[in-house]
Amino acid sequence: MLPKHDWPGEVYRELSAAAVRVVGYVPDAGHKRLIELCQADRMMKAVPLTTEEEGIGLAAGAWLGGLRCALLMQSSGVGNLVNALGMVKVCRFPLLIIVTMRGEAGEFNPWQVPMGQATARVLETMGVAVRQAGEAQTVAAHVHAALRIAFHAQGAEAVLVAQQVIGIKSFQEQTNQ
Repeated sequence: MLPKHDWPGEVYRELSAAAVRVVGYVPDAGHKRLIELCQADRMMKAVPLTTEEEGIGLAAGAWLGGLRCALLMQSSGVGNLVNALGMVKVCRFPLLIIVTMRGEAGEFNPWQVPMGQATARVLETMGVAVRQAGEAQTVAAHVHAALRIAFHAQGAEAVLVAQQVIGIKSFQEQTNQ
């Protein structure tokens, strides 16, 4: 068996190299390793959020304080951002969101499907440029490009990490945990 591609490690290195110092996240199994890497970094402050829209205020505050911020969330949480994304559009501060996707092919939970199908369109409608990473080997490159645009052109960028990259859970796995 081939070793699993370490996209979380590569993304962490991209965030670190881009001097991201604040990482807001809603706990998510798809981001588990990336969150742990950020928590272990003494130069980064990993901030757990109770809801995704808090991340927009966190990113705005970090930017106003001279720090770079990235947000980590699941596609189902993107729906919680809609009103808050208006602030990003009006105030024009940099935003990077890394989204682990749910609701794609093989999803066991039917409640994840509608937002999973709408995530890219919702973000684009609110003025966020979207990059879709369908393979583990492409995630870090998409994050690298998104970081450059977000922080050098003060844009809003999202990288959607496909469900096939993070792994598809089965209902049986969920009930045994």
